[in-house]
Amino acid sequence: MKLLYGTKRIISQKDFLSMEAITAQQLNELLELAMDLKERLNKGYLDTPLKGKILGMIFEKNSTRTRVSFEAGMLQLGGHAIFLSRNDTQLGRGEPISDTAQVLSEYVDAIMIRTTGHDRAETLATSSSVPVINGLTDLEHPCQALADLLTIKEEKGTLQGIKLAYIGDGNNVANSLMMAAVKSGMQIAIATPPGYEPDPLLVEKAMTEAIINGGKIELFHDPEAAVKEADVIYCDVWTSMGQEKENEKRLEDFKKFQVNEQLAAGAKLDYLFMHCLPAHRGEEVTSSIIDSSNSIVIKQAGNRLHAQKALLVDLMVKPN
Repeated sequence: MKLLYGTKRIISQKDFLSMEAITAQQLNELLELAMDLKERLNKGYLDTPLKGKILGMIFEKNSTRTRVSFEAGMLQLGGHAIFLSRNDTQLGRGEPISDTAQVLSEYVDAIMIRTTGHDRAETLATSSSVPVINGLTDLEHPCQALADLLTIKEEKGTLQGIKLAYIGDGNNVANSLMMAAVKSGMQIAIATPPGYEPDPLLVEKAMTEAIINGGKIELFHDPEAAVKEADVIYCDVWTSMGQEKENEKRLEDFKKFQVNEQLAAGAKLDYLFMHCLPAHRGEEVTSSIIDSSNSIVIKQAGNRLHAQKALLVDLMVKPN
């Protein structure tokens, strides 16, 4: 059986902080590696290329899927992961993240960080001598986008020409998904309320990537226009962690952006429904949609494990 790791690096840079930073070819090869690792696991192969390796995991924002998938991934690959919350480290007492980066580099072989400002992940990476993975920042969520494309490719057999409609907040999930989609030759239609569009600089760069790779990006304020003939409908919560004070205003601003049966009727009959979870049922999506036969949200969540294993192997294994 094929073995796609150990002979060369896919990502040329030390870190994985942004979907913008990797090439279309690197993205495709990461997906192939993830599919290979998943297939090998399902067939019972015991691959332990990270035996003796340690991943430090800094969580300044809580998560179920990110923590468990990284920990499980490291264990399956023969390594170990150490969970570090803000209150369990000197970060909670004001230690500069650059100092934390240098100290952790003495102990571990790679660091994953889930934090607020993207600049904190960048500072950590700059100051660290070991690879740094972005487990989520306010700007990007590239690990989620990797798992999303892996799931779509498994379901549809291809990414080229697939139309994905993203409905809701133009947040970190939307930013990374947008960039990953156009690099893969997909069409992405993003519908947000006015004032909630994706990051404008990333939109500009994504439009360039779309031209290069045969993708397409469209921005709407009308969810019905975005969903028309879509292969995939995707949404996220309207109020993310740290935005709780805005909840009442957001509920009002997003009330026309719920993914329900009426909206989904505009997509193709065999459309897929995706959500990065956790979902607020009855807000951004109805139970009739997320529990329907069109929904692949559990498989999507499961693929966080396999997509991140590809990243860990690529960043932490020294090629032969």
